[in-house]
Amino acid sequence: MKHLSILGSTGSIGVSTLEIVTAHPDRFRVVAMTAGRNLELFSRQIRQFAPRVAAVASQADVPRLKELCSGLDVEILGGIEGLIAAATADEAEMVVAAIVGAAGLVPTAAAIRARKDIALANKETLVTAGHLFMKMVAEYGVRLFPVDSEHSAVFQSIEGHRSEDIGRIILTASGGPFLNMPADQLGRVTVADALNHPNWSMGRKITIDSATMMNKGLEVLEARWLFDAPVDKIAVNIHPQSIIHSMVEYIDGCVIAQLGTPDMKAPIAYALSHPERVFTGVKPLDLTTFSGLTFLNPDLEKFPCLGLAYAAIKAGESMPAVMNAANEIAVEAFLDGRIGFVQIAQVVEATMNAHDAHDLKSIEEVLLADRWGRDTARNICQGMVH
Repeated sequence: MKHLSILGSTGSIGVSTLEIVTAHPDRFRVVAMTAGRNLELFSRQIRQFAPRVAAVASQADVPRLKELCSGLDVEILGGIEGLIAAATADEAEMVVAAIVGAAGLVPTAAAIRARKDIALANKETLVTAGHLFMKMVAEYGVRLFPVDSEHSAVFQSIEGHRSEDIGRIILTASGGPFLNMPADQLGRVTVADALNHPNWSMGRKITIDSATMMNKGLEVLEARWLFDAPVDKIAVNIHPQSIIHSMVEYIDGCVIAQLGTPDMKAPIAYALSHPERVFTGVKPLDLTTFSGLTFLNPDLEKFPCLGLAYAAIKAGESMPAVMNAANEIAVEAFLDGRIGFVQIAQVVEATMNAHDAHDLKSIEEVLLADRWGRDTARNICQGMVH
């Protein structure tokens, strides 16, 4: 029986994780959970899974959650202290880090310091502070399992092989809903258009990131730290069918790939049960139903966010944290209807151009860079005409 703490239980990753827990009650038990603002769903999850600790991001939501959970034997907490308490709960052996965005940094760091193994779905942790987190993982002797489908695919494709034999890591990307749309039409797309992903069912923020291809840029940064790979050995291929989730090319010319039906329950389950595999209910892959699998090079002019991510990697130091912060603000502004789709990249680029990269020596300094990026991006958004 593995005891879990789930950070972000009401998001898409959290919900899928709980589906796996439900399917395997003899293998997994939830001892702590956190959520954002979806208190109704969170209270139902608490009733079903009976965690010892439940925390909400805002302290102001604690009274309402207590009311919804009246009569239950659960400690209800709020704010960053509550998130940390859930991440470091004594009984927890593994923490599923699924809080969206930079908000996941502090509780994930606390979990590592508490020597909890991490199932990492929060890519921003490594994007903004990869050098610090990987140092902590080594220092505290914890295991870090990737949950992103692409990084799980790479993880599965390198098992049993020597790192010095790896030639390239090839991350695949669906291309999102606008792969075949002419670039001059992107200025007219709506929020509904951008949220209509052709293959994956994901949260709103990550779905927009997929549409701009910023998500793939963040994944390049994540792969750089997870697999200790130089960025010039991490390639991106557009693969519209989303069947091959990523590949590893070896120096002898052989390529090992991980394939499967696009469903996040598969990589989540592998992170939870490694080195074993468990039944997930994911539909088995039938390649005979596909007319072909295609691959393309990404168009960096049409999707500039991917190029901006590579530029942030090249600049290094604080630039990835600022880029990520600016992107979160820009995506939020787009979802709220305050800026257009193509302006997301413009906000990120303008924020990066205004920033002088500097070394980050602590999580606190990462958070300061993140705050600077958010404030700057907000000001830029306010000056835009949509």
